Amino acid sequence: MKKSLSELVVGESGKIISVNGEGRVRRRLLDMGVTAGTELALRKKAPLGDPIEITIRGYELTLRKAEAACVEVETL
Repeated sequence: MKKSLSELVVGESGKIISVNGEGRVRRRLLDMGVTAGTELALRKKAPLGDPIEITIRGYELTLRKAEAACVEVETL
């Protein structure tokens, strides 16, 4: 099932399908290792849902909800 990274629930994992967005946001995500084909897991969400923490490529990464919405994920 395809959804954006911001829609995952805590404990859910998935595989990145694509990284959308424009300019600096997309470049920043790609530089941090958020690339197509990479598996990730949602570890934590802040009480109001922003930011979120994911585990990707063996490290923890914190993203804003707006950034996470640019990442399309297929749940595993």
